[in-house]
Amino acid sequence: MNTSEILAILNQKGVKIWVENEKLNIRSPKGVLTPEIQAELTAHKPEILEFLRDVSRQSSSSQCNSSITSTIELPQGLSLQTIGRLIGGIGDKLSLDCQEPVIEPRLMAQKLSITFRPLPRKYKNVEITKFRAKLEQNLQEYGVNIIPWEQATREFYYEINIPFTNIKKSIKTRVVKTGINAVIDVDRPASIRSRAETFVAEKLYQLYSQFILKGRKISVTRIGSLIGWAEDCAAKFIEDPTNTQVIVLTDIDKEFVNFQTPYQEKIKMGLNTLVRTFSEIVIGISQSQFSILNMNLSDSIFSMDEFDQFVLKSLIPKVYVPILPLPLSKFKLGSYNPQSSIYAQKLVGLSTKLVDTKLFPPGSKLSEVIKRQSHRDIVNVIVNGRTGVSYGFVAYAEPPQYIGEIEISESEWESLNCVSGFSSDEVRQNTIGRRYLKTKIGAEYRFKQIPDIWICSARSGSNKTNLKIESDILRIGLTDRLLLDLPQGVDPKQGDIKPSYDVYVMLAIALSTSLYAPNLINHGMPMIHFHGYPAMTWLQEHEYFMGVNNPSVPCGTYESGVFNFLSIYNLVNQYGTDINLACLIEPDHGTNIIAPDVEYLLTRLQIGCEQSAIELGGKHFASLEKQNNY
Repeated sequence: MNTSEILAILNQKGVKIWVENEKLNIRSPKGVLTPEIQAELTAHKPEILEFLRDVSRQSSSSQCNSSITSTIELPQGLSLQTIGRLIGGIGDKLSLDCQEPVIEPRLMAQKLSITFRPLPRKYKNVEITKFRAKLEQNLQEYGVNIIPWEQATREFYYEINIPFTNIKKSIKTRVVKTGINAVIDVDRPASIRSRAETFVAEKLYQLYSQFILKGRKISVTRIGSLIGWAEDCAAKFIEDPTNTQVIVLTDIDKEFVNFQTPYQEKIKMGLNTLVRTFSEIVIGISQSQFSILNMNLSDSIFSMDEFDQFVLKSLIPKVYVPILPLPLSKFKLGSYNPQSSIYAQKLVGLSTKLVDTKLFPPGSKLSEVIKRQSHRDIVNVIVNGRTGVSYGFVAYAEPPQYIGEIEISESEWESLNCVSGFSSDEVRQNTIGRRYLKTKIGAEYRFKQIPDIWICSARSGSNKTNLKIESDILRIGLTDRLLLDLPQGVDPKQGDIKPSYDVYVMLAIALSTSLYAPNLINHGMPMIHFHGYPAMTWLQEHEYFMGVNNPSVPCGTYESGVFNFLSIYNLVNQYGTDINLACLIEPDHGTNIIAPDVEYLLTRLQIGCEQSAIELGGKHFASLEKQNNY
C-alpha cells in the first residue's frame, strides 16, 4: 500500500495521525493498531511524515490566501473530501477520484503547468502583446509553473496517406507534452496560402471520412493529424487534448459582449469562435477591457483594473477544471416508465410554462452551427457524442428517500459502524447500511441520515421548453454511487440520450437541501439553470442569493457541485431555513434557482422577465456583486 492508502484506511478506523515537533503522533481506538499495521507504519514512517507536512503546508497556504474563499464557509466538522465523495457517488473506491476537491484558486494555481506558444514573426498587435506579457507575469506570481516552449514540447513525426492515392506526406513538428495543462497562443489570421491548404485538407478529410472511416469515430488527435498540417493553430501541437487546453488571445468581439445581442446569436458566435480557433478558452482584448469565452458561453467582460482578480477567480479555475460531460460509464444504468412518474409529469408541465420567460433559447444542432465536417467531428468527440448543444437545465427533485430514522441522537451515533472510504468522525452507518452524517447546524451537532436522491432531469440537448415525456426525461439517482434510469424503450446506443452537463450541480443542490433546508425539498423541488442573472432589486422577502464571489469553475465539474452544496449550507447558516426561493450564482456561467413550490417559482420568474429584472447574459451580475460586497 502507498502512503495515502494507509492513512485513508487508518482514518476509516478512527485512527488519528499528526505531526508535532517533527514527530509522528498517533491516537487510536483500542485494538485497532495490530502488529501488522504497526509494521506498516514503521516501514513507511518517512513517507507519512513528508505527506502530512505537505498537507499542513497546503492548509497553511489556503488560510493565508483566503481572500477569494472567505465567503465560502465549510459545514463545521465536514471535510471537502467527504462532500466530494457524497455528491460524486464515489463510495469506498480508493482512487484518484477520491482526492479532496480543491476550491481555493491559489492552490489550483500551484498545481498548474502552462506554456506560451512563441508569437508569430512580425506580430504587430500591441494590446495583445502587452496583455500576454502581463498574463505570464501574473500567473507566475500566483504560483503557476510557466514552462518555456522548448521544454514543454518534444519533436514529433507523423505521416499522412492521402486517400485514393499513393502519395504520402511526412510531417515534422513539435507537440506539447501531456503534463502541460494549457497552451496560450494568439489568434493568427489566415493567409491566402493557408486558406487554400485548409480547403484542400477539408476535402481530403471528407473523402477519408466517407470512404475509409464509414461512420467510425476516431480520436481528436487523429483528426488533428489529418487536417493539422494545413492549420496554423496551437491545437495541432497537443499530444493529449484531454489533458491540455488551448487558450487563444484575440481582439475583443464587441458584438458578442454587447448585452443587447440576442443570446441565441451569441451561442452561434461563441461556438464558431471556439471551433475556428481550435481552443477551449478565448480571451478577447481591447485597450480598456477584455472578455473570456468558453463552452459556458458567458459574455463576462472585465476592465483592465480587474486583471488580477480575473486571473485568479476566472482563468485559473477554468484551466484547473476543464468542461467535460459525464459519460454514461459513470452511471449504473436502469430504466423507468416516465408516464408513471408524477415528477416527470411535473417537469414537463414546468418546461412548457417556461416558454414565455425566454430564458431557454432553442438548442443548436452542431451540424447547423459548425460548417466544417472535421470541426464537427472534433466537437462530437469532446462532447461525448452529443449532436446538439443547449444552454440551461430544468429538473425536478423528488422528495429525499429515507429508510428508518431521519435523525438520531449522539448516543445512537456512537454505536454505529465505520463506512469504508469515509472518516468515522463524519460518516457512519447502521446495521442495514443506512449512512448518517455528523454536522453542526447552528450551535449543536446533528446526526442526519444521508438520503437517496432522485431527480427527473431533461436530457442534454433537448428543447427545455417543450420536453417529450417519452424520450426527453432521465431519472438520475445518487446513493453510494451514481444511477441513471432511461425511459423504457430508449436505447442509449441508438439515440442521443445523454445526461445534462450539470449532473453534479443538481445532485449537490438536492442533497444539501435535504440535509440543511429540508423544507425546500420535502415535497419535491423544481430546479432551473439559465445563462443569466436576476437583478438585486428583483429579490423579495425570504428570497436570497449566494455564490457571487465563488471562483468561476465551469459547469459539469466536480468542483461546481461542491460550490453549490456549500452555497445551500451558507444560505441556511446566514438566513435560516425560512426560504421561499434561492438563487445559487455561478460566476461566468449563470444562475440556479430553486423553490419548494413550482407555481411560486413560475410566477416570480415571469414577473422578473416582464420587468427585465431577469435576463440572459451578464447584465445583472454587477448588481449582485455590488450588494454582496457592500
